[in-house]
Amino acid sequence: MAVTMTDDAILSGRVRIRQPADGYRVNLDTVLLAAAIEAEPGMRLLEAGCGVGAALLAVAVRSENVKLVGVERDQNIASIARENVAMNAMSERVEIVTGDVLEKSADFGVFDGVFVNPPFDCASEGRAPSQARRYAHIAEASIDRWIGALADRLTGGAALTLIHRAEKLGVLLLALKGRLGGVEIVPLRPRAGEPAKRVIIRARKGSRAALKLYAGIDLHDASGAKFAPETEAIMQGEALLQFR
Repeated sequence: MAVTMTDDAILSGRVRIRQPADGYRVNLDTVLLAAAIEAEPGMRLLEAGCGVGAALLAVAVRSENVKLVGVERDQNIASIARENVAMNAMSERVEIVTGDVLEKSADFGVFDGVFVNPPFDCASEGRAPSQARRYAHIAEASIDRWIGALADRLTGGAALTLIHRAEKLGVLLLALKGRLGGVEIVPLRPRAGEPAKRVIIRARKGSRAALKLYAGIDLHDASGAKFAPETEAIMQGEALLQFR
């Protein structure tokens, strides 16, 4: 059965993406995570579970001297990611590898930074996404296993950056304990005065710095219908997400 595809763009059209119409779609989380990544010249970065490659490409388009590797276990999605890399003329700097980043025996190497937008939910929590979305939304492995595997992919001083549900913060911090330090947390609120629904977390290998909880940002204006100015600048590719 043929898969219906859509042609989309992010960052004011600087990155073009083809993606399945039914399934996990590139969204606000994708762009916010990409905007939070440290990407200094000469770095080699890894995205775990890269999907169709949107976050990888969003980092690559603003960081000309950075190389990126995306690991994706779904062969069909990995093939689409390769097509997107080629379509955006990034094949010299962005590589897509088909594989399971949680497989410790896999030889992906170590990196100057790792980022991930992992499945948020456990099967036991009762959420039931469509079959096409299930692998991206329902975790087959625990948060602890994700963070343990990705911490092993970091060079000394390198950062793991991830986005997740704010309600899972306690579990995330417990998984980071003893593995990565210097934890920095940016709460993401739907709009001013509301509790955060997402957090972006950055933690470093070998760091003993104290945890920092920043003020975070409000994603939408008071009406909820439009992005707040800071979010709009990130979505347009005019600003990065600040840890402040």
